[in-house]
Amino acid sequence: MNAAIERILSIFEELNKIPRQSEKEEKIHKWLMDWAADKGFKCDTDDSLNINIKIPPSPGYEKAPGLVLQGHMDMVCEKVEGSKHDFSKDPIKHVIDGDWLSADGTSLGADNGIAIAMALAAASDKDIEHPAFEILITTAEETGLYGANALKPGFVEGKILLNLDSEDEGVFTVGCAGGNDTLIHLPVEFEEIPEDFELIQLTVTGLLGGHSGVDINSNRESSNVLISRLISDVRMEIDARLVDLFGGTAHNSLARKSDAVFAVKKGDKDKLHSAVKSTEALFKIENSVVDTGLNIKIDAPSKTYDRMLMQESAVKAINLLLSIPHGVLRMSAAIEGLVQTSNNIAIIKLEEDSLFIHNSQRSSVMSDLNFASQRIEASAQLAGGESEVIQKYPAWMPNMDSPLLKKCKDVYSNSFGREPVIEAIHAGLECGVVGSIFEGMDMISFGPNIFDCHSPDERMQISSVGSVWDFMIALFKSFKN
Repeated sequence: MNAAIERILSIFEELNKIPRQSEKEEKIHKWLMDWAADKGFKCDTDDSLNINIKIPPSPGYEKAPGLVLQGHMDMVCEKVEGSKHDFSKDPIKHVIDGDWLSADGTSLGADNGIAIAMALAAASDKDIEHPAFEILITTAEETGLYGANALKPGFVEGKILLNLDSEDEGVFTVGCAGGNDTLIHLPVEFEEIPEDFELIQLTVTGLLGGHSGVDINSNRESSNVLISRLISDVRMEIDARLVDLFGGTAHNSLARKSDAVFAVKKGDKDKLHSAVKSTEALFKIENSVVDTGLNIKIDAPSKTYDRMLMQESAVKAINLLLSIPHGVLRMSAAIEGLVQTSNNIAIIKLEEDSLFIHNSQRSSVMSDLNFASQRIEASAQLAGGESEVIQKYPAWMPNMDSPLLKKCKDVYSNSFGREPVIEAIHAGLECGVVGSIFEGMDMISFGPNIFDCHSPDERMQISSVGSVWDFMIALFKSFKN
């Protein structure tokens, strides 16, 4: 491991000692502001805790155009079942296995902490030649690009944006999907649980999960979809009354664990077990290649209950869940292999007197994105519920004539002796928002190899960090006066 990679990983480890859950970025914001002040760099912030650290040019680069290195400070906080890790105070523990860096039982946060680590490493290395650059670090990217959406014109000066939030080394991203988050709430009614009923909790678990944009076409299951099917199957076999339902943790993650609590007559417990095992066997056949760890647990509930859904409300809730489309809705006709439109049933929960369903739609075509949201809204209305789009962000349309893209391709091929891959992705990037706020911004996105983001299996290839670093330094030099 060379000195540059060691320095980057050291900074990354320091970042991972600071809590940085989305929308709870106060501590990492202070750490970054203090870092900039300690290094003597000018640093601005705004009401949304976005940060801009300004780095002056090296000698000979005074007339070069200013660059903007961009990433986000927050991370998706996922952990393995049974973990006692507290993301509000516990550091992320790094685990190195050969060429791979992961975390001990939690998501790693390389998405997107490694961007900040590389940018700070570049800013603090006096031996690197570079134009003036700004380090734009945004907040709440993972929960809806809230920080980017709150940026105001004039917060950054540069017109060349290097977004460091991609996850495949040697791949330049030049476009991304836009997104809507649609929240459904369905009113439900409850009644008392009869004395001759007992409670049983079913848990769909053991799934891979993953990023709802990157992994939506990988045949990975959603526990929210499976629990909905399981509830329907069980209720067709026995008189099982729905008591509680909850699953999923983040709008941009495929749900890995979902729970349903049933009230059943005491004499029907064996029938319930039989119905569950039959459905589990079918699920395992369907997922015999990808989600091979899938299983359904049958336990006593983790808390006490005194009410269950009335039958009419249960039927409406289950039918609504089964009617909402999940997964790939349309593939792109313009770009082979690109998902054009999708929906993720991200979070479901019974709370007070409503069933809440948080859906995340993505599309590279805004009209198709809106159509996907309309389908979800129609399902909600047919069930007697309400829906609202609670957040949205624009797509980033590719510009294949971009001067920055041409320069990056030339620098990469000269540095590594091979051509980079140019792609648009189905995931959301802040470039679409940034480009809509800062007129005339030329943008590209790149980064090291990071797999299984938004899950405890997240891992980053260390050698690819070195390759991205070498490319970035060579790109800096290409702007010399």
